[in-house]
Amino acid sequence: MTYLVLDNCIKCKYMDCVEVCPVDCFYEGENMLVIHPDECIDCGVCEPECPAEAIKPDTEPGLDKWLKINTEYAEKWPNIIAKGTPPEDGEKFDGEEGKFEKYFSPEPGEGS
Repeated sequence: MTYLVLDNCIKCKYMDCVEVCPVDCFYEGENMLVIHPDECIDCGVCEPECPAEAIKPDTEPGLDKWLKINTEYAEKWPNIIAKGTPPEDGEKFDGEEGKFEKYFSPEPGEGS
């Protein structure tokens, strides 16, 4: 099992989860984070820390797409180990439907 970052992270990117991860398995894209499934130790401490509720265990049904996205971009984006500044307008995107199709960026973030 692993935890996955889902589309509600897109354009919210609060990064509270990064602060609590004991194994630094988060990777930063331009407008979202992902978890490296092979590095995640399934501790679950990140899930309740996400204000956008964008982190879920891969045991929930229908997350195959997100397992692929997290795996792919964790290999491409830089590791992030410290909370950065979230987008100023992140709250207005929290809970919006269809965020992946509208806003996903494959570009890397800055990392830490």
